[in-house]
Amino acid sequence: MKLTTALVWIVIAQGQDHQVKQFKVTILSTMLADEGVGEWGFAALVEADGRKVLVDTGARPETVLDNARDLKIDLSQVRSVVLTHFHGDHTGGLMTLRSEMKKRDEKALSETHVGKGIFYSRPLDGGGEGNSMIAMRPAYQATGGKFVEHDRAAEILPGVWLTGPIARTFPERNWSGSGKVRTPGGVVEDTVPDDQSVVVTALEGLVVITGCGHAGIVNILTAADAQFGHKPVHAVIGGVHLFAAKDEQVDWTADKMKSFGVHYLIGAHCTGIESLYRLRNRIGLSRKTAVVGAVGADFTLGQGIHAGRVAQ
Repeated sequence: MKLTTALVWIVIAQGQDHQVKQFKVTILSTMLADEGVGEWGFAALVEADGRKVLVDTGARPETVLDNARDLKIDLSQVRSVVLTHFHGDHTGGLMTLRSEMKKRDEKALSETHVGKGIFYSRPLDGGGEGNSMIAMRPAYQATGGKFVEHDRAAEILPGVWLTGPIARTFPERNWSGSGKVRTPGGVVEDTVPDDQSVVVTALEGLVVITGCGHAGIVNILTAADAQFGHKPVHAVIGGVHLFAAKDEQVDWTADKMKSFGVHYLIGAHCTGIESLYRLRNRIGLSRKTAVVGAVGADFTLGQGIHAGRVAQ
């Protein structure tokens, strides 16, 4: 019998009830900057019970490297990377970071977790290849790095989970609509099938870290809800790709997010400033619990959001 995605998540999660006690996420790449420099991209450092993972690597090769230095964050102590999807504004810093951190520690950023489909060809209309990950794969491997490809949920650190590619239960369509992808079934519209997120389990509830949320934040929260037995969503941090969305879509998204019990929201990268404010008002959050993400901003369990100066 073929299991549904929700059932697969439940089976995987059985017996996996570790709850993170100490948790912090710090934004290292997004458009606004309290410290360092901003760019159209995303990256965040996740720290959970003394272990660390870098989620995405920004757009420009040097941005995360420089911002981490300005924030006095040592990425040479981070072994694992998660790439939420193939887009260059999330993967552009990987090779620079790996090369520079390897000088300090051979294992630094040596293991990169990706969703199935991240290496699919993205043919361009005028010819050529639109997926830089295809060329990056052998280059990263040549440094001694290893890609780990996921087609379902997986626990990569105690209490830190990858969603793997997300089922599109609701038609959120949070992608451009103009790209194409060559799948095993042929060339089709690129819905960014490799899009995945990180879910951290804590006593307070779930903390969900997204890159762009191309799968749709409601689809992501729906999948997490099924996996972890209807625990409240304590925080959502990252891009939610609503910057160009109509008010009706943002309102629908906010109502669904509210139903999951979202208590904190840092809307970075492609969320959109106006959309973040609309989400905040509709969900019923405040200036202390829902902010526009900025480089240097962080969220800590038990303390909440430190927005920095620019996003207060």
